[in-house]
Amino acid sequence: MKLIRTVDAAGQVLCHDITQIIPGEFKGPRFRKGHIVQPEDIPVLLSIGKENLYVWEKRPGILHEDEAAALLYKAAAGKNIHGTEPKEGKIELIADCDGLLKIDRAALLAVNRTPQMMIATIHGDMPVKKGQKLAGTRIIPLVIEQEKMDAMQAAAGPEPILNVLPFRAKKFAVIPTGSEVFKGRIEDKFTPILQNKLAEYGCEMTFRKVCDDDPAGITAAILEAKDAGCELIFTTGGMSVDPDDRTPLAIRNTGADIVCACGPMPMLNAIAKICAQYEVLCKVSLEQRMGCGVGACVVCSCLTVRNGQEHYARVCKDGPVFDAKEVKFNG
Repeated sequence: MKLIRTVDAAGQVLCHDITQIIPGEFKGPRFRKGHIVQPEDIPVLLSIGKENLYVWEKRPGILHEDEAAALLYKAAAGKNIHGTEPKEGKIELIADCDGLLKIDRAALLAVNRTPQMMIATIHGDMPVKKGQKLAGTRIIPLVIEQEKMDAMQAAAGPEPILNVLPFRAKKFAVIPTGSEVFKGRIEDKFTPILQNKLAEYGCEMTFRKVCDDDPAGITAAILEAKDAGCELIFTTGGMSVDPDDRTPLAIRNTGADIVCACGPMPMLNAIAKICAQYEVLCKVSLEQRMGCGVGACVVCSCLTVRNGQEHYARVCKDGPVFDAKEVKFNG
C-alpha cells in the first residue's frame, strides 16, 4: 500500500472504502475497496476532500482480488456457463441454457479448503434454467499470494468444477393400464400430467395406447412404442405388490433388464419388492431433505446394507441413486 496524490490516481486500486456525505441526501461508501480509479472519479474524490489516496502497490507474486477471482472462475466454470464481471473479488456463474447442473464435489471441497477463497454453489444434479445463478466465487482479502492461487488450481484439477448438460428433447410414449381405464369406467389422468411435465424439457408424446390388464397386450404395446421410435416409455396405472398386478410381468417380458424409479419412499419400496420378485435389477433415486448438500451435516442420511453390514449413506454425496437391494426402506 502506498500514498499518492489524487490527481495522479487514475488506474490505481483503492485499498479501502471512501465515504461521501451529502447532508440530507446521502451518507455511505462512494467508492468501494478494490475500485479502480477512473479519470472521471478524480473531481469527485477531490470534492470529498481526498487530496491523497492509499492505493494498492503491485508487487511480484501478489494478485489483486479481481485478478485472483478470474483464476477461481476459470477453475469453476465449464460447459454452458458464463461469468459476470469481477467485482470486489466476486464473480457469479450463470447458466447459458436449460439443463442439468453437474458439480465435481471432490474438487469443490478441495478448492474450498484452500485459505482465503471460496466457491458457493446451489445443489448439483438438479435442473437449472437459462440465466439462473449457479454459483459465486469469492476472494476474501484485497490481495492474495500467487502461490495460494497455484494451490487452488492444483486442488481443482484439470477439468472444470461445474458444467451444465443441456436437456435433449425426446419422443415418449404413454401406456395407461388397467381394466377400469380400458373400459372407460374412470378417466385417465396420468397422460396429461406426464405431457405437461415433459413439455418443460422439450419432449413430445408420439405414442399412446390404453391397455387392459393382459400382460401380453401391455408387452406388445411397449414393443410397438419402441419400434415407433419412442425413447421414453411410461406405463401408468395402479401398481402394487399384489399377485394380480400384471404390469411388472409385462415389462419383464419386453426384455427390460433394469428398472429406475424416483418418488415417495413407500412407492419405491413397493417397486423394489416387485423387481425382486421378478429378479429385475432396480435403481432408486432417493429424495431426502438436505442441509449442506456436500455430505458434511448428514441430515440426508439413509440406512443401507452393503456386504452384510448396515451403515448410513449420505444421499447428497453417496447418492442420490442407489441399488434398491441396498436400501433399508423401513430403517
